[in-house]
Amino acid sequence: MKFIRIILFPIVPFYYLITCLRNWLFNVGYKSSKSYDFPVICVGNLSTGGTGKTPMIEYLIRLLKDENSLATLSRGYKRKTEGFVLANESASADTIGDEPFQFYRKFNGITVAVDADRQAGISKLRALKSQPKVILLDDAFQHRKVKAGFNILLTAYNNLYYKDIVLPTGNLREPRSGAKRADLIVVTKCKKSISETEKEMIASRLNIKKNQLLFFSYVDYALEVLSELDSKELSKLQKFTLVTGIANAKPLVDFLVEKGLEFDHLEFSDHYDFRVSDIKNLESKTLILTTEKDYVRLSNYRSLEEKLYYLPIEIKIDKAAQFNAAVRGFVN
Repeated sequence: MKFIRIILFPIVPFYYLITCLRNWLFNVGYKSSKSYDFPVICVGNLSTGGTGKTPMIEYLIRLLKDENSLATLSRGYKRKTEGFVLANESASADTIGDEPFQFYRKFNGITVAVDADRQAGISKLRALKSQPKVILLDDAFQHRKVKAGFNILLTAYNNLYYKDIVLPTGNLREPRSGAKRADLIVVTKCKKSISETEKEMIASRLNIKKNQLLFFSYVDYALEVLSELDSKELSKLQKFTLVTGIANAKPLVDFLVEKGLEFDHLEFSDHYDFRVSDIKNLESKTLILTTEKDYVRLSNYRSLEEKLYYLPIEIKIDKAAQFNAAVRGFVN
């Protein structure tokens, strides 16, 4: 795959010019963006994935849900439906996608919807009888037809966008200059011990503007694994199989290794659609640990019910009070 990306390097300038032109057309108003008179918050990235958008959306839900009627709107990647779908009791990862289904299962009292056309999705959410007052857009930074009132841009510590180039050789969906549309920039998946000197260096390299705020976050892993039926202390797990279908499993693997746990790792691509042969293989395992995103799909298989667990995570943000105040200040 790396070799293919290298030989496709001559395409990079064309992709760069096309995305620059597209952004310029929106910036000058030739292509229209719709803005709103109620709070719309966009969480996104410049890269193709693996920056921690789902934990950030969950952080915002926890922050805002008690004081606001809240909705999340996602594309619903790899779902088997089309158009606008509102999550209800019959929802599944197949109907709305794994990440939106995770939101729906996890949080009561919020509205969860999917629509590839975010503008249409917002209109349908606002037409509901229980009209949401705040809408969180999941992975919509490049969806320029919607002009969110507040943009949170994520970039992973181990793959900061200033080190990258656009597709197909690099991982950027658009040039680095797109970061200037962000109100907040969050460096995600940091090591807990990151120093102030390193933070200042990263801020300089990211070329943070005066109107932007920069934050750093890390993943906080739970010390207990969960299932629908049971919970176990992570430290007491005997040899198990780790199953991941996420963009970057390395931080999770590193954490489990640091805990001195013994496991084998079955690694699949992001949003992987598990096949019958994969499930047969997993049925032969004694104990399976997976991510929450993968759990919402694998838990559909009754044959795995008694052996399948997930490890909950949350993000922790430095200067969280300032971050929270900035978000609440926009909403209110």
